[in-house]
Amino acid sequence: MNPTPAPTLAFRAIDVIRKKRDDGELSRDEIESLVNAYTRGDIPDYQVSAWLMAVVLRGMTRAETAALTDAMLRSGEVLDLSSIRARKVDKHSTGGVGDKTSLVLAPLAAAAGVVVPMISGRGLGHTGGTLDKLESIPGFNVNLPAAQFRRVLETCGCAMIGQTAEIAPADRKLYALRDVTGTVESPYLICASIMSKKLAEGIDALVLDVKTGSGAFMKSEKDAAFLAELMVETGERMGKQVVALITDMDQPLGCMIGNALEVVEVVEVLRGGGPEDLRQLCNELAGWMLHLGGVSDTVAEGKEQSEKLIDSGKALDKFRQMVELQGGEPRAIDDPKKLPQAQHSMILSSPKNGYLASLQCEQVGTACVILGGGRERKEDSVDPAVGIVLHKKVGDAVSAGEPLATIYYNTETRAARARQLLEESYEIADTLARGKRPLIHRVIGKPGERN
Repeated sequence: MNPTPAPTLAFRAIDVIRKKRDDGELSRDEIESLVNAYTRGDIPDYQVSAWLMAVVLRGMTRAETAALTDAMLRSGEVLDLSSIRARKVDKHSTGGVGDKTSLVLAPLAAAAGVVVPMISGRGLGHTGGTLDKLESIPGFNVNLPAAQFRRVLETCGCAMIGQTAEIAPADRKLYALRDVTGTVESPYLICASIMSKKLAEGIDALVLDVKTGSGAFMKSEKDAAFLAELMVETGERMGKQVVALITDMDQPLGCMIGNALEVVEVVEVLRGGGPEDLRQLCNELAGWMLHLGGVSDTVAEGKEQSEKLIDSGKALDKFRQMVELQGGEPRAIDDPKKLPQAQHSMILSSPKNGYLASLQCEQVGTACVILGGGRERKEDSVDPAVGIVLHKKVGDAVSAGEPLATIYYNTETRAARARQLLEESYEIADTLARGKRPLIHRVIGKPGERN
């Protein structure tokens, strides 16, 4: 008589939560079961929130991180773009304040002949989101189904969308939950979130912009390098070319913070103007994208090509074409007044003479969120018109009464809170204690390789 096989134990989320809380290593099956159950709606937000917090506090092994990335990737469709002959290259930033480089880079690389299938996210914590910026362009549709996404790519070489029902649905749910539960900063969760979306795009290569400094999720360069190596290793395991640049986020990138305002600054850069730091970073990232995309033999050559594409107007033309193909109003690219406008503005002035010694970047981002430019709760809507324009950057000389920033707002109470936080963000010193931090700290290629 054959013995009766032992019954298979049903998955229980609380067991996985407890195991991770107690610093145990989860199996691939446990991680897959948790991700799949949450994606189906079988377990509630509060249980997954508890698990996310346990991950933040306890961390994950490399095997757990790979399993989480794979489970999130396979929760939906993985695009097959093999019918498009050009190499597919994307870029992703780990998030910062005023970071609008994606809106410059997608059309710029496409103008060079690289295909850029970009799946982006919304604002997370104090950082802005690419999708929120794009949606400030009247009519722009970031919710294209996969078939239409492919058609836009085939037509103009770049398309920028959010996660659809077909692409990484597990990440879409987890991303929104992390934003409002204080669980954004874990490098393991950041890695799985980014790489699951990016690997679902059908790309050949990926350029990562990993931020470090007061406005980054990774405050220290050591933590930023750890995250960069984690993502590069994950991508290499999946057979993709990946390079990560460690870049500075000790102050906002560029001068404009807020969704519609940042679109204005993007157009300035595509016209050959804009702030020096934003232009420099876009050129560096574009150089890598063109190199990995096979249209330039070296990064330096890719940077030269990028400059020519901006000077000729071809990059701006490509941006305008993408906007129109995704339902946006192309006239808004040429006339900023057609973008959402705040009803009110106020000037924040310097209290004394001196030098801008530091600017607490995270607080500046939080001030923009308070104005309505980001989300404080999962269900919050975003006001595309509000934001902050900086008139001084770190290292600049300032005079008493001189404007430091302009605040654009629609609600008086929000503006008062944001102004107070912004005032507290500035440090004006009699002398400069140190020089400016470099914008690009280093480049990480394969695991352990540093340039």
